[in-house]
Amino acid sequence: MNKYSDRNKALILLQDGTVFFGKALGVNGTAYGELCFNTGMTGYQEIFTDPSYFGQLMVTTNAHIGNYGVNNDEVESETPKIAGLICKNFNLKFSRPAANDSLQNFFIKHKIVAISDVDTRALVSYIRDNGAMNAVISTDIDHIDNLKNKLKDFPSMKGLELASKVSTKEPYFFGDSNSKFKIAALDLGIKKNILRNLSKRNAYIKVFPFDTSFNEMSKWNPDGYFISNGPGDPEPLKNAIQLAKDILQTKTPLFGICLGHQIIALANGISTYKMHNGHRGINHPVKNLLTGKGEISSQNHGFAISREDAELNNNIEITHVHLNDDTIAGIKIKNKNCFSVQYHPEASPGPHDSTYLFDQFIEMINTKK
Repeated sequence: MNKYSDRNKALILLQDGTVFFGKALGVNGTAYGELCFNTGMTGYQEIFTDPSYFGQLMVTTNAHIGNYGVNNDEVESETPKIAGLICKNFNLKFSRPAANDSLQNFFIKHKIVAISDVDTRALVSYIRDNGAMNAVISTDIDHIDNLKNKLKDFPSMKGLELASKVSTKEPYFFGDSNSKFKIAALDLGIKKNILRNLSKRNAYIKVFPFDTSFNEMSKWNPDGYFISNGPGDPEPLKNAIQLAKDILQTKTPLFGICLGHQIIALANGISTYKMHNGHRGINHPVKNLLTGKGEISSQNHGFAISREDAELNNNIEITHVHLNDDTIAGIKIKNKNCFSVQYHPEASPGPHDSTYLFDQFIEMINTKK
Protein backbone atom coordinates (compact mmCIF):
# COMPACT_ATOMS: atom_id res chain seq x y z
CA MET A 1 0.00 0.00 0.00
CA ASN A 2 1.35 3.44 -0.91
CA LYS A 3 2.07 5.56 2.16
CA TYR A 4 -0.16 8.29 0.69
CA SER A 5 -3.18 6.04 0.20
CA ASP A 6 -6.64 7.56 0.56
CA ARG A 7 -6.92 6.14 4.05
CA ASN A 8 -3.86 7.98 5.31
CA LYS A 9 -3.74 11.13 3.22
CA ALA A 10 -4.10 14.48 4.98
CA LEU A 11 -3.47 18.13 4.26
CA ILE A 12 -2.56 21.47 5.77
CA LEU A 13 -4.44 24.43 4.29
CA LEU A 14 -3.16 27.92 5.13
CA GLN A 15 -5.43 30.95 5.19
CA ASP A 16 -3.76 32.34 2.05
CA GLY A 17 -4.72 29.17 0.15
CA THR A 18 -1.34 27.42 0.27
CA VAL A 19 -1.62 23.65 0.70
CA PHE A 20 0.84 21.08 2.06
CA PHE A 21 0.17 17.35 2.06
CA GLY A 22 1.07 14.66 4.57
CA LYS A 23 0.02 11.46 6.25
CA ALA A 24 -2.65 11.17 8.95
CA LEU A 25 -1.79 9.95 12.44
CA GLY A 26 -3.87 9.24 15.51
CA VAL A 27 -7.44 10.19 14.74
CA ASN A 28 -9.08 11.25 11.51
CA GLY A 29 -10.67 14.67 11.60
CA THR A 30 -10.16 18.39 11.19
CA ALA A 31 -8.47 20.94 13.44
CA TYR A 32 -8.22 24.73 13.11
CA GLY A 33 -5.73 27.05 14.75
CA GLU A 34 -2.89 29.48 14.33
CA LEU A 35 0.14 27.87 12.74
CA CYS A 36 3.35 28.12 14.78
CA PHE A 37 6.63 26.23 15.01
CA ASN A 38 8.87 25.09 17.86
CA THR A 39 12.60 24.53 17.34
CA GLY A 40 13.16 22.35 20.42
CA MET A 41 15.00 19.07 19.87
CA THR A 42 13.36 17.38 22.84
CA GLY A 43 10.55 17.81 25.37
CA TYR A 44 7.68 17.40 22.92
CA GLN A 45 5.26 16.07 25.54
CA GLU A 46 5.77 19.10 27.80
CA ILE A 47 5.31 21.35 24.77
CA PHE A 48 2.09 19.64 23.69
CA THR A 49 0.61 19.97 27.20
CA ASP A 50 1.70 23.59 27.74
CA PRO A 51 -1.53 25.66 28.10
CA SER A 52 0.17 28.59 26.33
CA TYR A 53 -0.21 26.61 23.08
CA PHE A 54 -4.00 26.41 23.30
CA GLY A 55 -5.56 27.14 19.92
CA GLN A 56 -2.37 26.60 17.93
CA LEU A 57 -1.34 24.07 15.32
CA MET A 58 2.19 23.03 16.24
CA VAL A 59 4.88 22.43 13.63
CA THR A 60 7.90 20.67 15.12
CA THR A 61 11.17 21.44 13.34
CA ASN A 62 12.99 18.47 14.85
CA ALA A 63 12.97 15.74 12.20
CA HIS A 64 11.90 12.91 14.55
CA ILE A 65 8.93 13.04 16.93
CA GLY A 66 7.65 10.26 19.17
CA ASN A 67 10.84 8.22 19.45
CA TYR A 68 10.90 8.24 23.27
CA GLY A 69 7.15 7.86 23.79
CA VAL A 70 5.27 9.57 26.63
CA ASN A 71 5.58 9.47 30.39
CA ASN A 72 2.67 10.26 32.71
CA ASP A 73 4.83 12.57 34.84
CA GLU A 74 6.16 14.71 31.97
CA VAL A 75 3.18 16.97 31.48
CA GLU A 76 2.59 20.67 32.10
CA SER A 77 -1.19 20.22 32.33
CA GLU A 78 -3.55 17.25 32.44
CA THR A 79 -4.29 17.11 28.70
CA PRO A 80 -2.68 18.19 25.40
CA LYS A 81 -3.42 21.83 24.67
CA ILE A 82 -2.25 22.12 21.07
CA ALA A 83 -5.00 22.15 18.45
CA GLY A 84 -3.03 19.69 16.32
CA LEU A 85 0.46 18.51 15.33
CA ILE A 86 2.39 18.72 12.07
CA CYS A 87 5.75 16.90 11.83
CA LYS A 88 8.18 15.26 9.42
CA ASN A 89 9.00 11.77 10.77
CA PHE A 90 6.71 10.25 13.37
CA ASN A 91 7.89 7.21 15.31
CA LEU A 92 5.08 4.75 15.96
CA LYS A 93 7.31 2.76 18.30
CA PHE A 94 9.32 4.10 21.23
CA SER A 95 12.59 2.97 22.75
CA ARG A 96 12.65 4.47 26.25
CA PRO A 97 12.08 2.04 29.15
CA ALA A 98 10.61 4.83 31.29
CA ALA A 99 7.85 5.55 28.77
CA ASN A 100 4.26 4.62 29.68
CA ASP A 101 2.92 4.57 26.12
CA SER A 102 3.47 5.71 22.55
CA LEU A 103 2.87 9.28 21.44
CA GLN A 104 0.40 8.00 18.84
CA ASN A 105 -1.74 6.37 21.51
CA PHE A 106 -1.49 9.58 23.55
CA PHE A 107 -2.96 11.52 20.63
CA ILE A 108 -5.66 8.91 20.00
CA LYS A 109 -6.66 8.95 23.67
CA HIS A 110 -7.03 12.74 23.65
CA LYS A 111 -8.48 12.95 20.11
CA ILE A 112 -5.67 15.12 18.74
CA VAL A 113 -5.41 15.35 14.95
CA ALA A 114 -1.79 14.91 13.86
CA ILE A 115 -0.07 14.79 10.46
CA SER A 116 3.37 13.42 9.56
CA ASP A 117 5.45 13.12 6.37
CA VAL A 118 5.13 16.86 5.79
CA ASP A 119 7.94 18.93 4.30
CA THR A 120 8.27 20.88 7.53
CA ARG A 121 11.39 22.72 6.36
CA ALA A 122 9.41 24.22 3.48
CA LEU A 123 6.39 24.90 5.71
CA VAL A 124 8.43 26.65 8.42
CA SER A 125 10.33 28.68 5.81
CA TYR A 126 7.00 29.75 4.34
CA ILE A 127 5.48 30.98 7.60
CA ARG A 128 8.78 32.59 8.63
CA ASP A 129 8.60 34.68 5.47
CA ASN A 130 4.86 35.31 5.46
CA GLY A 131 4.18 35.50 9.19
CA ALA A 132 1.99 33.55 11.59
CA MET A 133 -1.41 32.75 10.13
CA ASN A 134 -4.42 30.57 10.70
CA ALA A 135 -4.57 27.15 9.10
CA VAL A 136 -6.54 23.92 9.12
CA ILE A 137 -5.24 20.34 9.15
CA SER A 138 -7.62 17.67 7.96
CA THR A 139 -8.06 14.15 6.68
CA ASP A 140 -11.11 15.40 4.72
CA ILE A 141 -9.02 15.99 1.59
CA ASP A 142 -11.93 15.83 -0.85
CA HIS A 143 -13.66 18.96 0.43
CA ILE A 144 -10.99 21.66 0.30
CA ASP A 145 -13.49 24.39 -0.69
CA ASN A 146 -15.54 23.64 2.40
CA LEU A 147 -12.41 23.82 4.57
CA LYS A 148 -11.47 27.14 2.98
CA ASN A 149 -14.86 28.65 3.77
CA LYS A 150 -14.73 27.56 7.41
CA LEU A 151 -11.14 28.76 7.76
CA LYS A 152 -12.21 32.25 6.67
CA ASP A 153 -14.50 32.46 9.71
CA PHE A 154 -11.89 31.21 12.20
CA PRO A 155 -10.89 34.10 14.51
CA SER A 156 -7.45 35.71 14.41
CA MET A 157 -5.20 35.34 17.47
CA LYS A 158 -5.00 39.14 17.59
CA GLY A 159 -7.67 40.28 20.04
CA LEU A 160 -8.48 36.72 21.10
CA GLU A 161 -8.94 35.97 24.82
CA LEU A 162 -8.03 32.34 25.53
CA ALA A 163 -6.99 32.31 29.19
CA SER A 164 -10.55 31.47 30.23
CA LYS A 165 -10.32 28.27 28.16
CA VAL A 166 -7.38 26.86 30.14
CA SER A 167 -7.63 28.46 33.59
CA THR A 168 -8.80 26.54 36.66
CA LYS A 169 -12.50 26.90 37.41
CA GLU A 170 -12.01 26.83 41.18
CA PRO A 171 -9.08 27.84 43.43
CA TYR A 172 -6.75 25.05 44.51
CA PHE A 173 -3.60 24.64 46.60
CA PHE A 174 -0.17 23.35 45.64
CA GLY A 175 2.71 22.43 47.95
CA ASP A 176 3.16 22.06 51.69
CA SER A 177 0.80 24.11 53.86
CA ASN A 178 3.59 24.39 56.47
CA SER A 179 5.88 26.25 54.05
CA LYS A 180 7.35 29.58 55.08
CA PHE A 181 5.84 31.65 52.27
CA LYS A 182 2.32 32.00 50.84
CA ILE A 183 2.01 32.90 47.17
CA ALA A 184 -1.24 33.72 45.39
CA ALA A 185 -1.01 32.75 41.70
CA LEU A 186 -3.34 33.96 38.96
CA ASP A 187 -3.85 31.08 36.54
CA LEU A 188 -3.91 32.30 32.95
CA GLY A 189 -2.65 28.89 31.80
CA ILE A 190 -0.09 28.04 34.46
CA LYS A 191 2.49 25.30 33.87
CA LYS A 192 2.99 22.65 36.53
CA ASN A 193 6.73 23.18 36.64
CA ILE A 194 6.24 26.80 37.72
CA LEU A 195 4.33 25.53 40.73
CA ARG A 196 7.01 22.92 41.39
CA ASN A 197 9.75 25.56 41.31
CA LEU A 198 7.91 27.79 43.78
CA SER A 199 6.98 24.91 46.06
CA LYS A 200 10.52 23.58 46.38
CA ARG A 201 11.58 27.07 47.50
CA ASN A 202 9.47 26.76 50.64
CA ALA A 203 6.31 28.31 49.18
CA TYR A 204 2.68 27.22 49.53
CA ILE A 205 0.67 28.35 46.52
CA LYS A 206 -3.02 29.06 46.13
CA VAL A 207 -3.96 29.11 42.46
CA PHE A 208 -6.89 31.33 41.44
CA PRO A 209 -9.04 31.48 38.27
CA PHE A 210 -8.10 33.97 35.55
CA ASP A 211 -10.80 36.53 36.42
CA THR A 212 -10.27 36.66 40.20
CA SER A 213 -10.25 40.15 41.73
CA PHE A 214 -7.54 41.56 43.95
CA ASN A 215 -10.05 41.76 46.79
CA GLU A 216 -10.65 38.01 46.57
CA MET A 217 -6.99 37.05 46.26
CA SER A 218 -5.87 39.36 49.06
CA LYS A 219 -8.27 37.69 51.54
CA TRP A 220 -5.77 34.82 51.72
CA ASN A 221 -3.18 37.34 52.93
CA PRO A 222 -0.35 36.10 50.66
CA ASP A 223 3.28 37.16 50.99
CA GLY A 224 3.59 37.52 47.24
CA TYR A 225 1.65 37.36 43.99
CA PHE A 226 2.38 35.59 40.72
CA ILE A 227 0.77 36.06 37.28
CA SER A 228 1.26 33.07 35.01
CA ASN A 229 1.89 32.29 31.39
CA GLY A 230 -1.02 31.52 29.09
CA PRO A 231 -2.41 31.65 25.55
CA GLY A 232 -3.92 34.40 23.43
CA ASP A 233 -3.74 38.17 23.27
CA PRO A 234 -3.08 39.90 26.61
CA GLU A 235 -5.07 43.07 25.83
CA PRO A 236 -8.58 41.58 26.36
CA LEU A 237 -7.64 40.46 29.91
CA LYS A 238 -8.94 43.62 31.59
CA ASN A 239 -9.50 41.95 34.97
CA ALA A 240 -5.93 40.66 35.10
CA ILE A 241 -4.55 44.07 34.11
CA GLN A 242 -6.56 45.73 36.88
CA LEU A 243 -5.40 43.05 39.32
CA ALA A 244 -1.76 43.86 38.50
CA LYS A 245 -2.45 47.57 39.08
CA ASP A 246 -4.05 46.83 42.45
CA ILE A 247 -1.17 44.62 43.56
CA LEU A 248 1.37 47.28 42.57
CA GLN A 249 -0.43 49.82 44.75
CA THR A 250 0.33 47.65 47.80
CA LYS A 251 4.02 47.13 46.93
CA THR A 252 3.57 43.42 47.71
CA PRO A 253 6.09 41.34 45.68
CA LEU A 254 4.80 40.47 42.21
CA PHE A 255 6.38 38.22 39.58
CA GLY A 256 5.07 37.57 36.07
CA ILE A 257 6.09 35.10 33.38
CA CYS A 258 5.24 35.30 29.66
CA LEU A 259 1.56 36.38 29.46
CA GLY A 260 1.94 37.54 33.07
CA HIS A 261 4.86 39.71 31.93
CA GLN A 262 2.67 41.28 29.24
CA ILE A 263 -0.14 41.90 31.76
CA ILE A 264 2.28 43.71 34.10
CA ALA A 265 3.51 45.80 31.16
CA LEU A 266 -0.05 46.76 30.17
CA ALA A 267 -0.78 47.68 33.80
CA ASN A 268 2.06 50.18 33.53
CA GLY A 269 0.94 51.76 30.26
CA ILE A 270 3.21 49.74 27.99
CA SER A 271 1.45 48.45 24.89
CA THR A 272 1.79 44.97 23.40
CA TYR A 273 1.86 43.82 19.79
CA LYS A 274 1.55 40.61 17.80
CA MET A 275 4.87 39.44 16.43
CA HIS A 276 5.47 38.50 12.78
CA ASN A 277 6.60 35.15 14.15
CA GLY A 278 6.85 34.39 17.83
CA HIS A 279 9.70 32.87 19.83
CA ARG A 280 9.17 29.17 20.45
CA GLY A 281 12.01 26.86 21.37
CA ILE A 282 14.53 25.94 24.04
CA ASN A 283 17.69 27.63 22.75
CA HIS A 284 16.83 31.33 22.69
CA PRO A 285 19.68 33.64 23.79
CA VAL A 286 18.85 36.31 26.37
CA LYS A 287 21.14 38.91 27.94
CA ASN A 288 20.66 39.99 31.55
CA LEU A 289 21.43 43.72 31.41
CA LEU A 290 21.85 43.91 35.19
CA THR A 291 24.65 41.32 35.30
CA GLY A 292 25.91 41.38 31.73
CA LYS A 293 25.56 37.60 31.58
CA GLY A 294 23.96 35.60 28.79
CA GLU A 295 21.28 32.95 29.30
CA ILE A 296 20.00 30.24 27.00
CA SER A 297 16.26 30.19 27.56
CA SER A 298 13.03 28.37 26.83
CA GLN A 299 10.47 30.60 25.10
CA ASN A 300 6.92 30.39 23.85
CA HIS A 301 5.13 33.59 22.90
CA GLY A 302 3.57 35.27 19.89
CA PHE A 303 3.10 38.70 21.51
CA ALA A 304 5.68 41.09 22.94
CA ILE A 305 5.77 44.41 24.75
CA SER A 306 6.66 47.70 23.07
CA ARG A 307 10.31 48.64 23.47
CA GLU A 308 9.53 52.26 22.60
CA ASP A 309 6.87 52.51 25.32
CA ALA A 310 9.16 50.88 27.87
CA GLU A 311 12.06 53.20 27.12
CA LEU A 312 9.82 56.26 27.47
CA ASN A 313 8.37 55.08 30.79
CA ASN A 314 10.36 56.46 33.72
CA ASN A 315 8.98 53.77 36.02
CA ILE A 316 10.35 50.90 33.92
CA GLU A 317 13.81 49.40 33.86
CA ILE A 318 14.54 46.99 31.02
CA THR A 319 16.42 44.07 32.59
CA HIS A 320 16.64 41.46 29.82
CA VAL A 321 16.76 41.52 26.02
CA HIS A 322 16.45 38.79 23.40
CA LEU A 323 19.74 38.72 21.51
CA ASN A 324 18.27 37.52 18.20
CA ASP A 325 16.00 40.50 17.61
CA ASP A 326 16.55 42.86 20.58
CA THR A 327 12.96 42.50 21.81
CA ILE A 328 12.37 43.05 25.52
CA ALA A 329 12.70 39.85 27.53
CA GLY A 330 12.39 41.26 31.06
CA ILE A 331 11.47 44.40 33.01
CA LYS A 332 11.53 45.71 36.55
CA ILE A 333 9.14 48.28 38.00
CA LYS A 334 11.07 50.99 39.79
CA ASN A 335 10.12 51.68 43.42
CA LYS A 336 7.94 48.56 43.41
CA ASN A 337 8.64 44.96 44.35
CA CYS A 338 7.84 43.75 40.87
CA PHE A 339 9.63 42.18 37.93
CA SER A 340 8.69 39.99 34.98
CA VAL A 341 10.22 38.05 32.11
CA GLN A 342 8.96 37.13 28.67
CA TYR A 343 10.58 33.70 28.69
CA HIS A 344 10.25 30.56 30.85
CA PRO A 345 12.73 30.14 33.73
CA GLU A 346 10.96 26.94 34.75
CA ALA A 347 12.07 25.50 31.36
CA SER A 348 10.38 22.06 31.10
CA PRO A 349 11.64 21.54 28.51
CA GLY A 350 14.78 23.58 28.27
CA PRO A 351 17.94 24.81 29.99
CA HIS A 352 18.04 25.89 33.63
CA ASP A 353 20.09 29.07 33.16
CA SER A 354 17.24 31.26 34.40
CA THR A 355 15.96 29.41 37.47
CA TYR A 356 17.65 32.07 39.61
CA LEU A 357 14.61 34.23 38.90
CA PHE A 358 12.55 32.09 41.28
CA ASP A 359 15.23 32.60 43.93
CA GLN A 360 15.08 36.32 43.25
CA PHE A 361 11.31 36.33 43.76
CA ILE A 362 11.55 34.39 47.03
CA GLU A 363 14.33 36.69 48.25
CA MET A 364 12.12 39.68 47.46
CA ILE A 365 9.28 38.12 49.48
CA ASN A 366 11.59 37.25 52.37
CA THR A 367 12.95 40.81 52.51
CA LYS A 368 9.46 42.30 52.48
CA LYS A 369 8.17 39.76 55.02
